[in-house]
Amino acid sequence: MSKKTKFPAWRLLTVLAVFALIAAACGGDDEGGDDTFTLGVSNTLVGNAWREQMICAIKAEALARGNVDEVVLQNRNTDVAGQIADIQTLISQGVDAIIINPADRSALDDVIAEADAQGIPVISVDAPVTAPEAYFVSNNQVEYGEVGARWLFETLGGEGKVAYMRGLDGHPADTDRDTGWVAALAEYPGIEVVYENWTGWDPSVGAQQALEILTTMEVDGIWTSGIDYTVVEQFAVAGVDYVPIVGADNNAFIEQLMNTSGLVGAGVSNPPSIGGVGAAIALDILEGKDVSQETLLTPVVLDSMDELEGVYIPDLTAGWSSYMVIEPYVTYSDAQAVIDCKGPGE
Repeated sequence: MSKKTKFPAWRLLTVLAVFALIAAACGGDDEGGDDTFTLGVSNTLVGNAWREQMICAIKAEALARGNVDEVVLQNRNTDVAGQIADIQTLISQGVDAIIINPADRSALDDVIAEADAQGIPVISVDAPVTAPEAYFVSNNQVEYGEVGARWLFETLGGEGKVAYMRGLDGHPADTDRDTGWVAALAEYPGIEVVYENWTGWDPSVGAQQALEILTTMEVDGIWTSGIDYTVVEQFAVAGVDYVPIVGADNNAFIEQLMNTSGLVGAGVSNPPSIGGVGAAIALDILEGKDVSQETLLTPVVLDSMDELEGVYIPDLTAGWSSYMVIEPYVTYSDAQAVIDCKGPGE
């Protein structure tokens, strides 16, 4: 029988301490070392191409960073109460950070505070929340509404009847866009708003509303909250001439502006790849980097052929934005990363 050697307690502690130092040196603490993270996502609008691309950009950035093991989606059509429940589910699942597109500006404050109390940062993309703990990452929605409105009013020479086709009633982004719209409208007393309604950011609803507008009233211009290419299609259905249209950077709308004879319009950038920026901010926080509480992207008005051709992507799914790579924020460098829509482990 072999004889067992006994180590004094102090020597055993010394050995363990040495191993701990070796492990720390190997792992390091630069940008999280060998840590991997799980990102949670709460989205309340399904079947919307903008939101789909937002999620795909989150996945693309998570995959490109190389330190995310999973992106956990709570993805369904729901209201504020449902989103609160979804965020609580993500908290209980132990995700490391949560990215939300909020259904309400202030109703999520308590659940965001709950996440923060458990060390889980919450990043609100596309629209703001009032929770002081949350990080906010968005295209500047107030400016989006204002610059598009100014382009339309200037194109009409400061006079005319316009249709105002809004987004989702009560959504913070729609409210902010309206703030910008109202600010611009105040400076153009010759502009008359003859139609105002919400499309819910649903292309089919936008198409129905546009057909109603074009067949029942006289309008000189149309401002749309991102429901643009289906609106353009209704002019042929109604058998009427085009009027100036403001839309977003939807690839199908960009193509229409490039190739449709007689159509005059402008696309205002509102890239859903802001989701990828939200994921990048979340990971920067988890890696211990200094991160600003608010990140806003300045919208760009696209109305010249050079600008339109510069962003257009042939054969892209209708309703998808042609903006994919948002520098300097995202790590992925190719639009295909978003188009593939593959996250870690998929």
